[in-house]
Order: sequence, then C-alpha cells, then structure tokens
Amino acid sequence: QVQLVESGGGLVQAGGSLRLSCAVSGRTFGNYAMGWFRQAPGKEREFVAAISRSGSRTNHADSVKGRFTISRDNAKNTVYLQMNSLKPEDTAVYYCAASLVPAMYSILVITGSYDYWGQGTQVTVSS
Repeated sequence: QVQLVESGGGLVQAGGSLRLSCAVSGRTFGNYAMGWFRQAPGKEREFVAAISRSGSRTNHADSVKGRFTISRDNAKNTVYLQMNSLKPEDTAVYYCAASLVPAMYSILVITGSYDYWGQGTQVTVSS
C-alpha cells in the first residue's frame, strides 16, 4: 500500500512563498507519475501540476504557470511544489497524488487518473 504525506502548508501573505513536500512510502517511487491538486471551499478539486516518473516532463495549470514549480527527488521518495508570488485565490487544501504508470514520460492531469492521494495540507494566502 502506498502512503502519501504532505507537509509545508501554512498561512502566508500575498506575494509570499511556500514549498510543499509530499513524502511517499514504498520502494518503487520512481514508477509513479505524481501530481498536485487543490480544492477551495465550495469548489471542485482542480489540477495544479504534474510530473513524469523521471521528472523530465512537467505540466502546470495556466493559473499557476510561472509562479509554481513541481519537482521530484526519486532518491528521497519526495515530490515538491514550490509556490511563489502567492495570491489569495491560491487559498485551498493542496493534495498530492500518485499513479503507477508504465510509461516513463506520462503526465496525468485528470483527478480520476490517480490511484493514491494524501490527506492534504492547508494553504492560506492573506491579502
């Protein structure tokens, strides 16, 4: 069973930065495509960023492009989301997700494509 544990959320002023981490249990982290999603109160969960197994391919939602960066360290079984220039509309619970995929360069951007989810970490951006 794969377990995902997010950390790094908190309260930050607009324009500030946070780095989220997601630690993944298991010995086959490199076989998983990873993603970050977020869900604001009263809204559906939405895609934020995704990264391929090797880390060579990434995809970011238009709303965060140029401000957020997804990365991974396969030696540490961890995926990161660096968030800069934060805005109040970035306030949400952020979730990391994992899916076992055969293709080295697969990018998954749909919620239903992921098999495993973390418990979420709250990010609050004050104006």
